[in-house]
Amino acid sequence: MNPFLKPWTTPFSLPPFGEIRDEFFAPAFDEAIAQARKNIAEIAEKPEAPTFANTIEALERAEELLDRVSGVFYNLAGADANDTREALMRDLAPKMSAFSSEITNNKALFSRIEALWNSLKDLDLTSEQSRVLELYRQMFVRSGASLEGEKSAQLTTVKARLAVLGTQFSQNLLADEREWFLPLAESDLEGLPDFVIAAARAAGAEKGEAGPVVTLSRSVIVPFLQFSPRRALRQKAYEAWVARGANGNAHDNRAIAAETLSLRETRAKLLGYQSFADFKLEPEMAKTPAAVRSLLMRVWEPARKKALADATVLEKMLHADGIAGPLEAWDWRYYSEKRRKAEHDLDEAALKPYLSLDAMLGAQFDCANRLFGLEFREIEGPFYHPDVRGWDVTRNGSHLAVFLGDYFARGSKRSGAWCSAMRSQKKLGQDTRPIVVNVCNFAKGDPALLSYDDARTLFHEFGHALHQMLSNVTYGFISGTSVARDFVELPSQLYEHWLEVPEVLEKHARHWQTGAPMPADLLQRLLAAGTYDQGFATVEFVASALVDLAFHEGAAPADPMQKQTEILESLGMPRAIRMRHATPHFAHVFSGDGYSSGYYSYMWSEVMDADAFAAFEEAGDAFDPETAKRLETFILSAGGSQPAEELYTQFRGRMPGVEPLLKGRGLLESA
Repeated sequence: MNPFLKPWTTPFSLPPFGEIRDEFFAPAFDEAIAQARKNIAEIAEKPEAPTFANTIEALERAEELLDRVSGVFYNLAGADANDTREALMRDLAPKMSAFSSEITNNKALFSRIEALWNSLKDLDLTSEQSRVLELYRQMFVRSGASLEGEKSAQLTTVKARLAVLGTQFSQNLLADEREWFLPLAESDLEGLPDFVIAAARAAGAEKGEAGPVVTLSRSVIVPFLQFSPRRALRQKAYEAWVARGANGNAHDNRAIAAETLSLRETRAKLLGYQSFADFKLEPEMAKTPAAVRSLLMRVWEPARKKALADATVLEKMLHADGIAGPLEAWDWRYYSEKRRKAEHDLDEAALKPYLSLDAMLGAQFDCANRLFGLEFREIEGPFYHPDVRGWDVTRNGSHLAVFLGDYFARGSKRSGAWCSAMRSQKKLGQDTRPIVVNVCNFAKGDPALLSYDDARTLFHEFGHALHQMLSNVTYGFISGTSVARDFVELPSQLYEHWLEVPEVLEKHARHWQTGAPMPADLLQRLLAAGTYDQGFATVEFVASALVDLAFHEGAAPADPMQKQTEILESLGMPRAIRMRHATPHFAHVFSGDGYSSGYYSYMWSEVMDADAFAAFEEAGDAFDPETAKRLETFILSAGGSQPAEELYTQFRGRMPGVEPLLKGRGLLESA
């Protein structure tokens, strides 16, 4: 029997992964959509007058089976893709979009929601219920519920096509990442640290090659670019990395990006907005494209100034090696790593033995225990892949959540790192405790040794996981990370700060072989170099955010690549730095609507996270109980129960300025 269509008797009502086979997904989706369609029709056609219970709460329960199936499938499709799952993704994209449009185009259903909204003052709702009603109505209106006739049909068609394009973009990118690799001769390993060589050999084994290879996984290619003295190989690897999605093959994403931008403009105009950026930003904290541009340009100028100064130093190092040409993008990481070692006496190869994955997992769990009283007990699978690990999360002896960690790069996994929920927290309905997943792409090893950036990524994604696990709301619609896009990165970026707390590293950064703590002088040098190369990091990020904003701020460009070039030239982009995500592999923006016009969100949230951690510093203790309690109450447990700016102001007493961000990145002196 299809395991999705029967009760789950597994511990914690986990998906019965051992029973799930790919052929179960399609019929499970068919049944789940049919059930949801029937439930929604019953709500819309009720003869009784609309109430919050018979309309909004009924909608919250209407898609329980669909949520169950989707929660498993879309996690697997991103983290462990195969041909069958990718084909089903392509089939589901227009089907799910059509189903969503069918709901928001249901005039009878919308009229019930509108009637509730218009009588809000008479309904005696809790503040959470009022907020849920407001957000349901907003979702329907922004999805076109108020449109009639031809405009409504056109919007449905546009959204369905966008869903197809987003899936195609993502799958094309994964295909390019999966298929390319650079074989290395044994002589090509000269000058590489042991951990880079081990990662290259593991990558070769994963690709079925007899020797080491460089792949396009960030955990493999970035260390290679940092340490390989062979400039021609660095160039070859780098150019393949930045060419993802733009190779003129069947996986080329450039036409998809152009069509996506055109359709988004059409969507916004149908809904009465001047541009897609105006439409997308309206419910966010930023509200307007002008506010986003103001923040980004405030950061851009000092970051560019710092990056240009750094480029001058690195180019002199290049010339000292007897290379006459200008500093190129494939040179930056190599010479920056050499400079870091010279100026800070900091060698990543010396750091890694103290940053094993197990040690850093212990650190992230220990911080969560000290801040929020959470305890983590590892549990047995089976899970969806042999690499996945699981933990029962409790507080005061009560089960709170299940946390799954999927940490290693593989060909079936899309690049990057992310947090998702197979099941979100709620109090209404069945299976109310969350199942939260962190997915990363670290190099596999025995043991797995992380770079400091890897450790930061680990903490970042766990900050998202805490937002999900500590959620304490009644309605799944506003649970966990269901908040404004430019607020959602606050918990994740804030949690990164605890990795920089000296006592955390003193306790957990221990040599994987000897158990000895990181030497005090090495720890001091690591923390002192915290703002090293932030000109580069900030420029590559802000350039991507400004291109994203410009793409959506006016008329859609016929040629996004030409538009990208024009934007970067107008900014005075340093020649040896590229966008962090060029258009053909800008998955944040083109694999779905999530971060479209919203890539700036990381920096918007960083303004808050720098200020939020300052609250602990002002209390004199990175683990101050009262500050941690306020953080949980007003940020981590609240979900979308109030507007983001109200939640932050309740936590901090005010909204922050940009100065803490500039200080945290070491850019104040360049401002």
